[in-house]
Amino acid sequence: MNLKDKYVKEVLPALKSELGVTNVMQVPKVEKVVLNMGIWTYIRQGNKDFSVLQEHMALIAGQQPIVKYARKAISNFKLRAGMPVGIMVTLRGEKMYDFLEKLIHVVLPRVRDFRGISKKSFDAEGNYNFGVKEHTIFLEVPQDDVVKTHGIQITVKTTATSNEAGRALLTKLGFPFSK
Repeated sequence: MNLKDKYVKEVLPALKSELGVTNVMQVPKVEKVVLNMGIWTYIRQGNKDFSVLQEHMALIAGQQPIVKYARKAISNFKLRAGMPVGIMVTLRGEKMYDFLEKLIHVVLPRVRDFRGISKKSFDAEGNYNFGVKEHTIFLEVPQDDVVKTHGIQITVKTTATSNEAGRALLTKLGFPFSK
């Protein structure tokens, strides 16, 4: 059973009774997952070609990332307007559920000394943010191509209106929160 089927058959009825809502449309669900990788340190070291990082992000997410550029110059960081500073992918629908299933069941358990992800990383609207220090924990990334490991910030955007509802949703989906 994949994650979307689990949500429809198990999580939705359980959350409906747990949160005490009457309408099924009020039950929180996952809207999208956003992956961000900062590449500014890579660029600042003199590497003009960051296509390897784009390929790695495309392998991880399953779709082509977009490049984010600096909007204004910051002289203390030697940053000019229009320089690339990050790579971003937004996942929705089937690709989102496939990525979350892979993240929960394969990637996070592979992290050395993994004791769960923090319960405190919710914003005030029920969305969850966490970071991964090395993008090499994903199985899709070929270990031979890695010049420098990069972190990835993962944002799980939900329709929950509170942290408690968002935490209940992600717990029922199987996110490995620390005790």
